[in-house]
Parts: sequence; structure tokens; C-alpha cells
Amino acid sequence: MGQDQTKQQIEKGLQLYQSNQTEKALQVWMKVLEKSSDLVGRFRVLGCLVTAHSEMGRYKEMLKFAVVQIDTARELEDADFLLESYLNLARSNEKLCEFHKTISYCKTCLGLPGTRAAAQLGGQVSLSMGNAFLGLSLFQKALESFEKALRYAHNNDDTMLECRVCCSLGSFYAQVKESMKIALQHGDRPLQALCLLCFADIHRSRGDLETAFPRYDSAMSIMTEIGNRLGQVQVLLGVAKCWVARKALDKALDAIERAQDLAEEVGNKLSQLKLHCLSEGICRSKGLQRELRAHVVRFHECVEETELYCGLCGESIGEKNSRLQALPCSHIFHLRCLQNNGTRSCPNCRRSPMKPGFV
Repeated sequence: MGQDQTKQQIEKGLQLYQSNQTEKALQVWMKVLEKSSDLVGRFRVLGCLVTAHSEMGRYKEMLKFAVVQIDTARELEDADFLLESYLNLARSNEKLCEFHKTISYCKTCLGLPGTRAAAQLGGQVSLSMGNAFLGLSLFQKALESFEKALRYAHNNDDTMLECRVCCSLGSFYAQVKESMKIALQHGDRPLQALCLLCFADIHRSRGDLETAFPRYDSAMSIMTEIGNRLGQVQVLLGVAKCWVARKALDKALDAIERAQDLAEEVGNKLSQLKLHCLSEGICRSKGLQRELRAHVVRFHECVEETELYCGLCGESIGEKNSRLQALPCSHIFHLRCLQNNGTRSCPNCRRSPMKPGFV
């Protein structure tokens, strides 16, 4: 079966599928898979089969076709096809509740070189990763992923993605609410504070700042009561982001200053990095050049103190939005540096073989 006939048969299958003749559509697509020699056509029909089996709830079959699609994408040697196939692999594992695998494949998607499809599929990758984090009850990481997905949806006017993210946020809210109920029953103050912080972050991500502020206040009260200074830093960071959203930049800087004092007391460099990054944006908006330079300098000092450097090029990690690759030995490098280096083992320890797609 040649290229033109493959396209015709894929289209025929789509027409059948859209008219609810699902089994007939599957038969047409399976026939294409058996007889077509066109790799691009085979890739497309595998995508149709993955989607169809997902919507039918046949998740093991979905995974089987996603694995075949990955092999086809590798034969094509095209980054766009690889991104799409890894996303399908991540979504298949998500449906089967293999959440650690889902996160790994999503990170592989994010680690691929810049592609044309990245703008379209990046939001779906973040959504799938958020759902996996939610499945593992890692609420803060789940919310961060959902916020990224929501930004993709808004930037690309993708209303369908926005609806899917909102559905996931609904599930997220329900799980946090259930956790809050358990925390109240058992008098677990630390869990109550975490749930209140999650509630506040959810409302902030939705733009509901009037509801977010009281939740942050309640979380701060408990964090102070139990002496959780790092939790207080997280609360103040959320409050600062709320003030930024309201364009009240002076109030945002006040919250950041309080958070910085606490972060320095605790010695948490990652929190300090986040706070300096947020401060840089605010100072740039207000035209405060001297303060901006001070935050840039302090940011670099934190990077040096945490030793966040690429082992190949020596540049700091986190200063720019560069894609990273973690090897099985746990050494971390810029993805571009590993690709240019050409070695099959870790440049640092030379012991661990580099597995393609491992992040």
C-alpha cells in the first residue's frame, strides 16, 4: 500500500470513527498497519489507534500501539514524531496508573530538542505530568504542572486543553479537600497547613485572589504555630505572586523580603533562588536598576553555593530556561551539551551507560 492509498484509508477510518462506527474504523486502520510501507502513514494510523483505544477505555491496547509508534518515530528520526509518540506513551501509562513511568516519559518529552510541535503538545505534556503527580499525592508538584498547562492553553487559545486542565484541577481540589478532612479528624496541624496552602495556590492559579488571600493567612497562622519556617516561605511566595497579579509590586516586594529573611535563616538555597527570580522581574518592571543588579548578583551567588553547574560546559543550571538531562548515575548536564559531546557514558564518572530518553 503506497502513500496516497494509505492517506485515503486513514481518512476513511476517521470518517467511520466520527460516525460512531468504531469497530469498522479499527479494522480499516489495522489493515493499513499490516499493508502500508509508508512510515509517516503508519505513524499517523498508530496515533489514531492510540486515541481510539484511549477513548474506549482499552488502555493496555493503547499502550501496545504507543510502543509501536515510538519505534516508528525512531525510524523516521524526526523530533516532532518523537515528541508525539513519547506523549502517547506517557498518557498510556497515566491511564494504567503507572505514574512514575508517566513522569519519566513526560520529562523525556520536555528534554527533546526544540520542535515545531512543542508549542502545541507542551501543554498536554504538563497536564499528563500533573495528573501523574496528583496520582502520587504530590500536590505541590501537581499544581505547578497544571499551572504550566494552563499557561500553554491561554497562550495558544486552546480551549479544549483549558477544559481538561480545569477538570484535573477539580480532581485536585477534591483530593486536597479529602486530605483536609482527614487532617481535621486526626488533628494533624502540619497536614492542615499543607492543604490550606494547596487550596490557596489553586485559587491563585484560577485568578480568584479574594479567596486565595484568606487561605494563605490561615496556612501562615498554622505554619507559624508549628514552627515550620520553610512552609512560611512557601506561603509568602504565594502571597507575593498574588500581589504581582494585582500589580501591587511594593506589597509583593515586602512579602518577598520577609520570605528571604526566613529562607536565609533556614539556609534553603532553592527558595532563595525562586525569590530572587521573582524579585528580578519586579525590579525590572519598576525600573529599579540598582536593586535589579543586586538580585542578579545574589542569584548567581546562590547558584554557586548550590553547585548548580553543567559538568560539560561549566555554565550555571537554572539561570536560563535550558533543557536538562539527568543520567542513571544522577549527574546532570545541559541536554545540548550531551548531544554535542557524543559519548555513550557519563562524562563525569564514565561508568553509567547513557540510556536514550532517560531523564
